[in-house]
Amino acid sequence: MTRNPKLLSVNCTSCGAGLDVLGGGRVVVQICPYCGTELDAQDNYRILRQFNDMKRPQTPFSIGMTGTLFGVEFTIIGLIENSERWGGRLYTWVDHQLFSPTHGNAWLTLDAGHLTFTRRYRGPGWMSERWVETAETPPTVNTEHGRFRYYETTTSSITYVEGEFTWRPKVGEKTTTISAMSDTAMLGFSTTGSERETYRSVYVLKEEAEAAFGTALDLRSYRVHPLQPFIAGPNYHFIRNAALVFTVICLLMAMFFHTRTGQVVLRDFLIDRKQLPVEITMPLEADNQLTRISLSGDVRNSWAYLDLGLLDPEGEPVFEAGRTIEYYTGRDSDGSWSEGSQFASVTFRPEHTGDYTLVVDVPDQGLWNHVTADRVPNRPFYKLKVNVRSGLPSGLWAFALAGVFGLLFLFQFARKHLHQRARWSGTDWVDED
Repeated sequence: MTRNPKLLSVNCTSCGAGLDVLGGGRVVVQICPYCGTELDAQDNYRILRQFNDMKRPQTPFSIGMTGTLFGVEFTIIGLIENSERWGGRLYTWVDHQLFSPTHGNAWLTLDAGHLTFTRRYRGPGWMSERWVETAETPPTVNTEHGRFRYYETTTSSITYVEGEFTWRPKVGEKTTTISAMSDTAMLGFSTTGSERETYRSVYVLKEEAEAAFGTALDLRSYRVHPLQPFIAGPNYHFIRNAALVFTVICLLMAMFFHTRTGQVVLRDFLIDRKQLPVEITMPLEADNQLTRISLSGDVRNSWAYLDLGLLDPEGEPVFEAGRTIEYYTGRDSDGSWSEGSQFASVTFRPEHTGDYTLVVDVPDQGLWNHVTADRVPNRPFYKLKVNVRSGLPSGLWAFALAGVFGLLFLFQFARKHLHQRARWSGTDWVDED
């Protein structure tokens, strides 16, 4: 016996409540939301069994709501809550059975604030538990919709049923589903008892669901859903590519400025240790560029502390600074080694044009007391060489801008990468070492 296709409503044969008939002639059972009685839709709504003490799950959708998804108008005709206990936690989600007179049945699933749309998939391919358990790498299935890689295995049970269904759902009935995912969709290979079905699911944006059902949805998600698409934004590619281009430009500019040597003011000016302290006059221009004073000493397995002072053309102090030059070398079981440097420098920007006076002194110096294996002599400081260059451009600002644009590029690039990682973070596949 089949249900009259013109039937629009019935009364529950258990509690008398009025029930809408929405799901077409293929509906097998209808479960009363008021008393939990399962009625045989093919046999005058005869009472089959009763589900007691079922707590209705929270969902913004109700039976009878209509909405247009992917160009098809669907009506919600049933609700099923599923649950899975894994890792000491209980996970629940609600499947809303959808019906279209022209396109048949589908599912709208609410899971942790996310929505997915699911239909039966009739294409080839199947992923079994045995395949997953014996595979050394995540199994994959190729379909006309792309390549699907293993994601997880779940065993869920029904905890709530309400409405019309094209099969007989049972509270407590368990279903094992092996999921495989591509970039845009997921295949679910489900086994319930002796029955097997394959489903294909895609993500539904909150805004799409609100437009489809004409209602505001208060959906709050606390994690990225495996099927959730990456929302790049209207200027994502422009910002990412522009940031990369400007990073390269700024680095080239910084390298160009860094390689410019400026003008020689003082070349290889030698100072004997016996002459210290010494005053050196050097003409500088206030050209808003840098001047670098470079010093080198003939220390070897020794050190010398340099006391430096600079006076401007008016005799006013520009800076006082201290630098240490030290250089050590030797040989051990690992071979020759060296550390330290015989060079030091001070960089500043002249504010006035004229003759500047550099005062150099070495108030302290010393030898390295360790005797090396190859008897390298410890030589104290004897001579100091001074070089001065002016008109040096600074590439610091270009390096700083390159860093800013580089961080912007990495941020844009990382957004997509981190989203992809978050999508796959819930997989239960573990690579064995």
